[in-house]
Amino acid sequence: MLLRRYTTADCTEMAELFYQTVHSVNAKDYTKEQLNAWATGAIDLNQWNQSFLNHFTLVAVKNNKIVGFGDIDDTGYLDRLYVDKDFQNQGIATAICAELEKSIPTGPITTHASITAKLFFQRRGYRVIKEQQVIRNGISLTNFLMEK
Repeated sequence: MLLRRYTTADCTEMAELFYQTVHSVNAKDYTKEQLNAWATGAIDLNQWNQSFLNHFTLVAVKNNKIVGFGDIDDTGYLDRLYVDKDFQNQGIATAICAELEKSIPTGPITTHASITAKLFFQRRGYRVIKEQQVIRNGISLTNFLMEK
């Protein structure tokens, strides 16, 4: 697996990975209605691209396919961390997260973790600050504000 910096050419493939991951990996913790509200399939690619360019964004590539990605801003907010449904539990999220965390050496690092991702972040030393309900397209989703 190769970890590299994001380029604009990656955005469409990352949007598809995001949609597929949410609708498969997160399906054990969220209803179909919640998954559809979270990942609608209608991402504003220009907005996502600009966000990725403004953040420290890493892409994991295996056999010329993007298998994971993550990004963090300069305040230490870890915004997104997703791994392809077919490449779960192979250390990809761990490798991406470790590099993102290194980019903020003084901490703290915060994230909004899904129910599915909560244990992953706890194992990395993050603690739950609070459980929260966020509204996406009129649907309530549980996530956790976490900090390391």
